[in-house]
Amino acid sequence: MTSNRHRPILRRVSSVLAVVLAFTLAILVVQTASAAPPTRPDRPLRPPVLGTQDLADGGEHRSVVPTGAVGKALTTDAAKPATASGAGVRKTTAGAAATEAVAATSASTLVLYDTTGSWGWLGEMYATMTANLTSQFGSWTAKPVSAYAAGDVNRYTATIYVGSTYDEPLPTSFLDDVVATSRPVIWMYDNIWQLTARHPTFQDTYGWMWSQFDTSAVNAVAYKGRELSRDPTNQAGVMNYASVGAGVQVLANAKRTDGSTFPWALRSRNLTYIGEIPFVYFSEGDRMMAFSDLLFDALDPARAERHRALVRLEDISADSDPAELRAAADYLASKGVPFSFGVSPRYLDPLGFYNGGRSQTIRLDQSRPVVDAIKYLQSKGGVMLEHGWTHQYSNIANPYDGVTGDDFEFYRVVENADHTLTWVGPVTQDSPTWNRSRIDGAAADFRRAGLTTPTIFEFPHYSGSATSYREVAKVFGTRYERSLYFRGVLTGGAVDHSRMVGQFFPYVVRDVYGTKVLPENVGNVEPEDWFQYPKRLPAQIIADAQRNLVVRDGFASFYFHPFFDISYLKQTVEGIQAAGYTFVSPTGL
Repeated sequence: MTSNRHRPILRRVSSVLAVVLAFTLAILVVQTASAAPPTRPDRPLRPPVLGTQDLADGGEHRSVVPTGAVGKALTTDAAKPATASGAGVRKTTAGAAATEAVAATSASTLVLYDTTGSWGWLGEMYATMTANLTSQFGSWTAKPVSAYAAGDVNRYTATIYVGSTYDEPLPTSFLDDVVATSRPVIWMYDNIWQLTARHPTFQDTYGWMWSQFDTSAVNAVAYKGRELSRDPTNQAGVMNYASVGAGVQVLANAKRTDGSTFPWALRSRNLTYIGEIPFVYFSEGDRMMAFSDLLFDALDPARAERHRALVRLEDISADSDPAELRAAADYLASKGVPFSFGVSPRYLDPLGFYNGGRSQTIRLDQSRPVVDAIKYLQSKGGVMLEHGWTHQYSNIANPYDGVTGDDFEFYRVVENADHTLTWVGPVTQDSPTWNRSRIDGAAADFRRAGLTTPTIFEFPHYSGSATSYREVAKVFGTRYERSLYFRGVLTGGAVDHSRMVGQFFPYVVRDVYGTKVLPENVGNVEPEDWFQYPKRLPAQIIADAQRNLVVRDGFASFYFHPFFDISYLKQTVEGIQAAGYTFVSPTGL
């Protein structure tokens, strides 16, 4: 058995996930530039739709739902008004540092979202992502803006309205309360013109006035002295302004590819306005980090500045090379760097892809050198995570070869002719019982190998069904990953797996599945290009970590495959440290 026999596919799977899960639904809107109309900006020539490249078999995919899996998204469906709520993250610190700890923050957030039109379902997706982020600060409540009740803004620390549907009918009580309240309101993108029409003195009172959606190619957002990335192919438009008075605080500027700028986010009195939805086309080091930091102003303005980092060793199984694991542990320990490592305790090659056509199974206890290496990792401060049971599914290619580490375990995925991937849906057996069998099987294998079952879970290739996430939540209090979210999860309605988004986080959250999620947000080292997915080297990871410094209490978190040259690990760790981050253990976060 050789430890490097399937590295090429492991590398390309990592590349796919780093890119695919870095983007949420890619919304393209065609709009025209013109002088500001008296009551509203120009209506888009067509409703928000996914890019055509995401609906065809080919092209560069900028969506977490590539190709045909999103076909149902073109249909109209009725909105399902519902109110949802969730708890915040508890931040605790053990021992002498307990004086720095705080219990669950007292902040509460109201998230309002749109529901009308053929694409009204996107409102729930954006509300899900917003609620996940606000859980860092305390509890949250999310409901359609149509269900707003007079006085709601005064029942919460802050209110966030996500305007995703052009001319969504907004209750007059909401429009009046936004102006009357002294509590923070964050307004994203659409329908700001309804507020200004309702209150003719808005410009005099707030000192600014919108003009038109600017559809120029914007490739960066300047915030707190740093340039955050923005995909210039995103043509959804960013609101521009007819006037911005001297008393208005411009929080961030959109930067066009020609170098010219205009406000991206501004604040006056209690109102913060962001001229686009930052969840669209987001990636590592993206302007979504600016939005994440602005939440502190509304929900925890006294939060002290600190910058922490996480590193995880990835895809360890019974066929791993013990020498590579020990070398990584030795290096990290020598730098005083706490770390974690993800283990899939049963190795399967059911089709004999790497074994001459003969099926092969290796339990962790049948590879004592690997078990000894795992104990060595733990002796050096490593925290073991459960990275699924087999990191593959059944005896079929899902999508590559059926081999542990190469394939998905909790979601059905197929490879297209151009090597892109389609997230088809839950596996055939998907149910609470089946998902629990995977969890219990892994636990049994860990015990058989003489190892304590991990308390933190990481989905293989960051993908599972809603049922999978819910079942994991019953056993594990913490996940460490990027995650998928589906329509219906937030509202408690029927889950539609064809409508989903992927999200990663700048800090610890408690997501809509009820589980604490530790961030992984700057990706991983990929030394080689694979098809349209470019290699990702330490310099790029470090640059995105530097961009993440705009988040006043945020993380730079990456993972590393020990079968790569250890010099990549050294460069990345030391570059992140030089940027001003302190590496911490995932335990206690």
